[in-house]
Amino acid sequence: MRIMSFNANGIRAAARKGFFEWLPTQNIDVVCVQETKAQITNLEGDEQYFPKGYHCFYEDAVKKGYSGTAIYSKQKPDEVIHGLGIPEFDDEGRYIEARFGNLSVASLYLPSGSSGEHRQASKDRFLEAFMPVLRERAKDGREWIICGDWNIAHKEIDLKNWKGNKKNSGFLPHERAWKDELYGDAGMVDAFREVCDEAVYTWWSNRGQARANDVGWRIDYQVVSEALRERVKSWEIYKEQWFSDHAPLVIEYGSA
Repeated sequence: MRIMSFNANGIRAAARKGFFEWLPTQNIDVVCVQETKAQITNLEGDEQYFPKGYHCFYEDAVKKGYSGTAIYSKQKPDEVIHGLGIPEFDDEGRYIEARFGNLSVASLYLPSGSSGEHRQASKDRFLEAFMPVLRERAKDGREWIICGDWNIAHKEIDLKNWKGNKKNSGFLPHERAWKDELYGDAGMVDAFREVCDEAVYTWWSNRGQARANDVGWRIDYQVVSEALRERVKSWEIYKEQWFSDHAPLVIEYGSA
């Protein structure tokens, strides 16, 4: 089972850069997209946004051209869950989940706090509200794969310029402590780190020569339940073409 997480930074922009021509060559079972920045009414009638061979589901933000998530799955889900039941963040289209038997695959776009104190406050409210949800999921008996842009680099290895970002959103001490809790007492697993201990990144600023110099951050994660820890087989961060300021993260899971 191959699962992809991809922040498109605008699904229409990613389409113009060739994302939907590339996708059929990758044999992905479930694609989790974040930051679609489009309403479903803008996409209907254009078949590229509903790739052949996939069941496609979008969760839009109320605000046009903002946030939004999506899931494309080869297998038809038994159920699709829209939102977390938290109005502030559901209005921003930050979560969609597809259920396949006992497995749930979700696409998550966690808020960024980089644009100001008010957005960091929103991000902190999300973290506070989401942790109890994650703790419950870790023990509910289901298998979880929560893909997305989590907007937090967990450890120093997860960003190039960690010394210069200690006071910046995405690497703040309380955000990193939240990730410690997630992978500690909360009982969830960073799937990527089960198979890779290298300093590799998934996002690069568009400023300066960040991409050319590989001055990046690993903020795109697949967070899984304990039962899936031993089933993580391999990873890929695709950088041969650029569809966004994020690179697609693909993780392969073995069968039970």
